[in-house]
Amino acid sequence: MARTIIQRVAASACVGFLFSAVSTAVLADHAWATYHWARTSNPFTLKLGNNMTTTSWVEHLNTTVQDWNSGGTPLMTSVVDGTAGKRCKMVAGTTQVCNGKYGNNGWLGLASINITGGTHITQGSAKMNDTYFGTATYNNPNEKLHVVCQEVAHTFGLGHTSEDGSSQNTCMDYFSNTGSNAGSTLSTKPNTHDFYQLNVIYGHLDSTSTVAQIAEEVAAMGHGPSAVGRDISDDPNSWGQLVRQSANGRSSTYERENADGSRNITHVFWTNEAAARCPACDHRHDR
Repeated sequence: MARTIIQRVAASACVGFLFSAVSTAVLADHAWATYHWARTSNPFTLKLGNNMTTTSWVEHLNTTVQDWNSGGTPLMTSVVDGTAGKRCKMVAGTTQVCNGKYGNNGWLGLASINITGGTHITQGSAKMNDTYFGTATYNNPNEKLHVVCQEVAHTFGLGHTSEDGSSQNTCMDYFSNTGSNAGSTLSTKPNTHDFYQLNVIYGHLDSTSTVAQIAEEVAAMGHGPSAVGRDISDDPNSWGQLVRQSANGRSSTYERENADGSRNITHVFWTNEAAARCPACDHRHDR
């Protein structure tokens, strides 16, 4: 039976910026709290582990990389061989990107990051659920590109520009490229607001780095000892506590405290059907 939750909205510090001759109404302010990769120089390159299993998903990932790299921000991305497999096990210093039939569990996309020191991202994963993307409703290139573009960018430290279903013409909104919108290319790539926000997030330097520097280093990390207790499994109970949910039920954020003092934070992009059943429910338990 559906269980309605009392939502706890996590407060995050939002700083306003004013450009001369530009209205503040059009400025982006959608950082995911203060989360960012630590690095000692700019620009830097974040390795995206390619664990995609089909040609179409690989093409969507490559398109996403090209789109995010076109904005002239300090954060650049490159695709390297993945070491995570379907489970999408995190690899230190990287984001692992995966697709698979993760089950009839209500979610389309899932992005997780591990945080140390309260702000520094140390590893991330982005998953696309083929249980739904294999159906007629979601199996179209625009919806796939929208979701992979968004889930990967969550691991940069970006949040949503909007969660009400309207299109801000960025993949960081919650527009649905399904049904009558299946042929629309709206919201399938980043826009200038997203690039502005990345410049804000990465406008400083850190004294240490959490970013894997070379492909060989990534491979070594992928085959080395696992970061026990800091990964997110296919079990939704591993996500931790629900801390925020959008009013329409399509977006949820979970947090888990780990024994080593780090935190895992997970954004979940639910299907339209899961949200419609009970917008105020924790969808892990509403079936």
